[in-house]
Amino acid sequence: MKAPGFISLWTLVSLPYGQLANPAEREDVVKHAIKLHRGKGAAIAQRKQWVMESCRKLSGLLRQKNVVLNKLKSAIRAVEKDAGLSDEEKLFQVHTFEIFQKELNESENSVFQAIHGLQRALQGDYKDVVNMKESSRQRLEALREAAIKEEMEYVELLAAEKHQVEALKNMQHQNKSLSMLDEILEDVRKAADRLEEEIEEHAFDDNKSVRGVNFEAVLRVEEDEANSKRNASKREVEDDLGLSMLIDSQNNQYILTKPRDSTIPRADHHFIKDIVTIGMLSLPCGWLCTTIGLPTMFGYIICGVLLGPSGLNSIKSIVQVETLGEFGVFFTLFLVGLEFSPERLRKVWKISLQGPCYMTVLMIAFGLLWGHLLQIRPTQSVFISTCLSLSSTPLVSRFLAGSVRGDKEGDIDYSSVLLGMLVMQDVQLGLFIAVMPTLIQAGVSTSSSIFKEILRILILIGQILFSLAAVFLMCLVIKTYLIGPYYRKLHAESKGNKEILILGITAFIFLMLTITELLDVSMELGCFLAGALISSQGHMVTEEIMSCIEPIRDFLAIIFFASIGLHVFPTFVIYELTVLLFLTLSVVIMKFVLAVLVLSLILPKTSQYIKWIVSAGLAQVSEFSFVLGSRARRAGIISREVYLLILSVTTLSLLLAPALWRAAIMKCVPRPERRSST
Repeated sequence: MKAPGFISLWTLVSLPYGQLANPAEREDVVKHAIKLHRGKGAAIAQRKQWVMESCRKLSGLLRQKNVVLNKLKSAIRAVEKDAGLSDEEKLFQVHTFEIFQKELNESENSVFQAIHGLQRALQGDYKDVVNMKESSRQRLEALREAAIKEEMEYVELLAAEKHQVEALKNMQHQNKSLSMLDEILEDVRKAADRLEEEIEEHAFDDNKSVRGVNFEAVLRVEEDEANSKRNASKREVEDDLGLSMLIDSQNNQYILTKPRDSTIPRADHHFIKDIVTIGMLSLPCGWLCTTIGLPTMFGYIICGVLLGPSGLNSIKSIVQVETLGEFGVFFTLFLVGLEFSPERLRKVWKISLQGPCYMTVLMIAFGLLWGHLLQIRPTQSVFISTCLSLSSTPLVSRFLAGSVRGDKEGDIDYSSVLLGMLVMQDVQLGLFIAVMPTLIQAGVSTSSSIFKEILRILILIGQILFSLAAVFLMCLVIKTYLIGPYYRKLHAESKGNKEILILGITAFIFLMLTITELLDVSMELGCFLAGALISSQGHMVTEEIMSCIEPIRDFLAIIFFASIGLHVFPTFVIYELTVLLFLTLSVVIMKFVLAVLVLSLILPKTSQYIKWIVSAGLAQVSEFSFVLGSRARRAGIISREVYLLILSVTTLSLLLAPALWRAAIMKCVPRPERRSST
């Protein structure tokens, strides 16, 4: 137990410390306090005198504060009863008194918080890192709360200043007669104030007490301007417009998503510059790849590499660019579905369902085997194997664009089988994303709960299968009763005006992806099904819609492939080139061999020749491994090194895909169809 004098001593330490302006005097006070704490270098009489003097000063300040608070309360009551003041003047004066009351109370609380922090620090062990870390965390939390309170007080002062201006204007209006124009402007001003109050969302006050919300310190960075005077004037404007960039302690960068004042239009100039830069650089990069015989998509990926973090680092709005690129995937899969009619789907649905499932199971089995030999955790092995089992639907759809599909009667078209298997892999992607939380928990669970985790996974699989059944039932209803009248209405309204047709088709795509997303199935499947449903209306409908949507798809696909290049790191690939080439070739060969083996078992004998082409189309890793890898890294399933390996292997496999595809086409496809396929 500590003596009462010890507690009172540390309650008074910081009072004279805060009043001393000289650093030397402050240091003497601190040394004197430490000596008192240790019982050294101070006489008892001197110690008592110092304590009594500090107590007298503190009690005097507290008495003065209470007197001032009572006077403020009396002043507020007097203002409220004063009939000679207008409502605006009363509001201003009362608001000012209340702010001063809060200032006095917060200042008193800050004094005692500082003393408590000093007492805790002196009682701690300077060799105990955990204790110092906890003290630092508590001080940081106190500083954050103080900053929030100060920010709120500043906002209240701005509001009080606004009330003061209102009161002065009312006094001026009472002393002089207004013209008709002044009266109109005054009414407009009041209406504008009401509008701002109605549309303003108190997001800060509403969310600061929500569970899981943390206060953090951020840096607000203004844009550099060559002209300092222009910069000074622009800073005042940006204070209102909120166009600055915020950076937190984890080096995450933030931009404005919704302003406080929604009446002023704003634009994200960083995002505009990023899209313009990607569009301009994609042309020479795509042109170069066309010249040397590579698909243009690799030029767009190179564009992303040059502009991304591993190159010039000129892309500021990376998340926004990736988000826009996702629409490229949506429209690409819609056009794939537009060419993939339900009749062709019925012809290959068994192969499309069985093939990806068998390949995924085999990949997971091989992954667990290698993981056991290399002593890798089972959850990590399952995740890596599942990631590598997926193939790129946008890439293969570009390979198949414009290819001739006129096979002999009774034969199976290789493009139908390939696209059907890729769509099934997209369904598996949605299933895997749904199962990932359980996979995360399984990685940290004990052996006694393995049965429960397996049961949870089976329940999730059942939910996904139920969602798929609901999706396909809904597609049957839409195809039978809705899609025909809907398209005829669009076609009738869009004569001479293609924008109605484009808007109607786009709305249908977004409706389908929203429905599949709500049913916990991948949005990509919804886009594919939207195209397949519209293709059921006939060849003329397909050609008309394709001519309208293809330019949109091409532009958004450029953004998508450029966003892939933002996550390609050439320096890492160069440092680990030997290992990465070995891993990439191993993955590509394994996927090719497994695909050939599976297709040999499920394809009819008359269509066995297409297994080489389909296997070549599946022998790469999907770009969605970037998304899965990032989620797994944040969840702790995989380490940073494994994440970089997955990114690099995915990139190299996509680069090898065109060569393997051309080799398969040259070997297996007749010459007339070969020209159109390449």
